[in-house]
Amino acid sequence: MNPKVDFYFDKAQKWQEEIGQLRKIVLGCGLSEELKWGSPCYVSEKRNIVLIHVFKDYCALLFFKGALLKDNKGILIQQTANVQAARQVRFSNIKEILKLEKALKSYIYEAAEIEKAGLKVALKKTSDYSIPEEFQKKLDKMKPLKTAFEALTPGRQRAYLFYFSQPKQAKTRESRVEKCIQQILDGKGLTD
Repeated sequence: MNPKVDFYFDKAQKWQEEIGQLRKIVLGCGLSEELKWGSPCYVSEKRNIVLIHVFKDYCALLFFKGALLKDNKGILIQQTANVQAARQVRFSNIKEILKLEKALKSYIYEAAEIEKAGLKVALKKTSDYSIPEEFQKKLDKMKPLKTAFEALTPGRQRAYLFYFSQPKQAKTRESRVEKCIQQILDGKGLTD
């Protein structure tokens, strides 16, 4: 146990017993405990394997490369359609965790082996995402914008495309594009 992570377990009010049990299970698999993204993260040979996190309605184990796990028990959940690699196992009570303890250990060992083998999830390329018409018009009109957008990292490009494409109304999509033009020209990502 890493004392730097203890606060996370101490502050959890609703899920304290559940995440304490998850911690015990994960540490029992020989992983090292670190604090990353404000949550307990478990690593093997400096590679992220699994993360414990809590939400309003559940607590969860998040497998960073869960998409590569066999999921024989059918317990892995893809949080949203846009999450490509990670998968969660969600819990709403301690009994569910205890019932799945053996399976969880198996998944953790498999996830560590996937990392050790250097396997990678085939991620979508930026070119696999459609460019909203409103943004495409701006790219066609403004060559510096197109150049700046193409210079962004693929992750930043995808974040913008996803953000621009979410609204149903063209007016809202146009507004989002307008608000982000200078940020793109400055070489910044959506959340920079």
